[in-house]
Amino acid sequence: METLSALFYFIVAISLLVAIHEFGHFWVARKTGVKVLRFSIGFGNVIWKYQKDSASTEYVLSAIPLGGYVKMVDEREGEVDSENLPYAFNRQPLWARSAIVAAGPVFNLVLAVVLYWGVFMLGETGQRPIVGSVESGTLAAQAGFVEGEEVVKVNGIKTQTWRETIETLFASAMDADEGLPVEVKTADGSLLTHTLVIPLDVSQEPERLFKELGLKAWQPTIPAVIGRVIENSVAAQAGLQIGDLILSADELVVNDWVAWVKYVQERPGQTMSVLIERDGRTLSLSLTPESVIDNEKITGKVGLGVQVPEGLRESMMVEYSLSPLDALSAAIERTWYYSGATLKMMGYMFVGKASVDNLSGPISIAKYAGKSAEMGLVSFLKFLAVVSVSL
Repeated sequence: METLSALFYFIVAISLLVAIHEFGHFWVARKTGVKVLRFSIGFGNVIWKYQKDSASTEYVLSAIPLGGYVKMVDEREGEVDSENLPYAFNRQPLWARSAIVAAGPVFNLVLAVVLYWGVFMLGETGQRPIVGSVESGTLAAQAGFVEGEEVVKVNGIKTQTWRETIETLFASAMDADEGLPVEVKTADGSLLTHTLVIPLDVSQEPERLFKELGLKAWQPTIPAVIGRVIENSVAAQAGLQIGDLILSADELVVNDWVAWVKYVQERPGQTMSVLIERDGRTLSLSLTPESVIDNEKITGKVGLGVQVPEGLRESMMVEYSLSPLDALSAAIERTWYYSGATLKMMGYMFVGKASVDNLSGPISIAKYAGKSAEMGLVSFLKFLAVVSVSL
């Protein structure tokens, strides 16, 4: 089911982006006097077509939605009737031919601006970009980041949520070998700038970059109080109830919920002695986490959820949207920024300083399309914008 969903959103995304791209070529060709014989979305067998008359453009949908094309009258592709010669592409002045060729990418950039404009006006809710614990020896530690600081801008781009912060950092990583400025707000409200230096070889590998960067979102200390017990789970069968406070596991003190989850995950199939507090009484019980596969790794699971203190979630989240004018300005800025990052990446690959592995194929794009759609309309629009810039 997940594969079908990813495939569906991939087809939607590619069809839209290709249609806009090819429409750019088509529209400018018509405006400059070039006759267009066929406007096709997709390749391969034709599944639908429309043509008003024999002298008009044929509009086509084909079976393989991995591209499209605009077929124009052109003497280089075959014999052209004398009445169509004035409308042939190859007979147009250089400026017209250049405009037709450039129109596809330009329309994709315009689409990206429109998509980002919608994203900024719709707004989104996300976790505040507050820095969590910074491990020594990481790139973040070397740059001077401190737990509790809130990221304000990355390389001059304002970031409202933690997700935006990480996305902008990764997009800027290839320029960070000489220093990437990150503006933060400290606990006392003052502003200062940290400079991240990311080696080029690290910036090309997302997993390695994430690990060596050492920036994690801040997580509050939440007591190990049970807020949910899944029916028929290991925890339910052991007698755990909502409101129970987990004190220790195998005589090791449990300081917070994260420590409890980690302890359980590391002990699939191992019986443990758990001490809890319920209604002022201390109780002991046995618990054996079931073994489940998570990210190709066997981990322990008991079927519990945490009780989040009232107001904590709201204090960690930020909800924002921009006015139409501010959103348009931000959309242009974001499109310009990602366009520059994409061109720099291509330049690095051309001279051999970056690996072609940084390019995503259809399978990767399909996965990202499905995942972004699952996260909501705003995430899917942002995905479309990024791919449109890449095209």
